[in-house]
Amino acid sequence: MNRASTVLLTALAPVSWGTTYAVTTEFLPPDRPLFTGMMRALPAGLVLLALARVLPRGVWWGKAALLGALNIGAFFPLLFLSAYRLPGGMAAVVGSVGPLIVVGLSALLLGQRPTTRSVLTGLVAAFGVSLVVLKAAGALDAVGVAAAFASSASMSAGTVLTKRWGRPDGVGPLALTAWQLTAGGLLIAPLALFVEGAPPALDGRAVGGYLYLALANTAVAYWLWFRGIGRLTATQVTFLGPLSPLTAAVLGWAALGQSLTPVQLAGMALAFGATVAGQLGVRPVAGQPGVRPPAAGRSFGSPGRRGTPEALRDMSRAL
Repeated sequence: MNRASTVLLTALAPVSWGTTYAVTTEFLPPDRPLFTGMMRALPAGLVLLALARVLPRGVWWGKAALLGALNIGAFFPLLFLSAYRLPGGMAAVVGSVGPLIVVGLSALLLGQRPTTRSVLTGLVAAFGVSLVVLKAAGALDAVGVAAAFASSASMSAGTVLTKRWGRPDGVGPLALTAWQLTAGGLLIAPLALFVEGAPPALDGRAVGGYLYLALANTAVAYWLWFRGIGRLTATQVTFLGPLSPLTAAVLGWAALGQSLTPVQLAGMALAFGATVAGQLGVRPVAGQPGVRPPAAGRSFGSPGRRGTPEALRDMSRAL
């Protein structure tokens, strides 16, 4: 598969995450963000684990737990905290610095020297996202800003470490995704019970919404995301992130009757342009940390064979 196809498939992950706001507001019980995060991660992880039929071995128990905490278990709650404490869209703006964090961490952990173009592209992406999601609001909350930055840093660190560590021999991206979603879901579960109490009663619409979030929005989307990390540079992958708020804005306009102003349209153009520019960097080179040559075959179940929140327009109910 060529690089363009890999980029397009990986881009489906943030596009899918951009539908989370609409699904949450239209189908799910209100004010249960941690329960929703758990329902996204844990069932998806268990389903993929059953399909992969591969458990971590040795040091990968610790690595999988850490990656699951960074990419899922810590990312979701921190994002929720920032969303509830910051005025409309500000959490998305703070979170949009993720590509710049990845550029810095890639220099430290992957030996990829940051370029002027990558830094400028990251700044343009953040500015474009701000034009799409930022709303007039009052004073900022320091805890909310810190949580938004920490959530972005957590996901960025998880992305770079996923690239650095790669996968164990004979383990495909399906198993790696299963490990992280399961670990992250198990981390969120007690927090959701402690903060939000017992699970809410679910009707048919809520069950359908959670099934979509767990399967398409999480299991498939995160598999594509981690697969992309294995085949592209960490910087290229993270520059696909602005597609999430862009998708949320377009879906809000098309399906929820929300308006788009000329300023928002200009921001969408800037953010999308930055996303495209972010794919024009150096191709992954075999021998770099986390980079594997293309596999000859595909197997997710046999350990002896090699397998081939969202920053949304309104973050108050994101993810």
